[in-house]
Amino acid sequence: MLNVGDKAPQFSLQDQDGNTVSLADYTGRKVLLWFYPKASTPGCTAEGCTLRDNIDAFSDKNVAIIGMSKDSVRRQKNFATKQEFPYPLLSDEPGDVVQAYGCWGRKKFMGREFDGIIRKSFLIDEDGKIERIYEKVKTKTHGTDVLADL
Repeated sequence: MLNVGDKAPQFSLQDQDGNTVSLADYTGRKVLLWFYPKASTPGCTAEGCTLRDNIDAFSDKNVAIIGMSKDSVRRQKNFATKQEFPYPLLSDEPGDVVQAYGCWGRKKFMGREFDGIIRKSFLIDEDGKIERIYEKVKTKTHGTDVLADL
């Protein structure tokens, strides 16, 4: 389990355009890394849009946004294009990074239990250390909630 102050696990994954994106690319900037269960679902769309709608405020605070799920590059592309997301959505189909961040586990939905991605975000500082962990994400206000903490 990761804690505030821990070094964020490094990664290099493909984004929706097939470009390789690494956490190391963002050294010197803060990063909001948000994990979401499935592209183009209502909750994930709401969360992504609140981040999109506040992108200028995040940029003003030197914070880059990166989304990640186990969806394929193609599915990420469809999601990013349809919602006009101005930030990368990374594909972690094997789930190695998802697991490294502790975002895979038992979930309950409509009385059913199953394993899946746990919606969680990490604010990573300029030196690659975890500054804040958002475990109780409100999808419709996540962008403004994070900005209020900056």
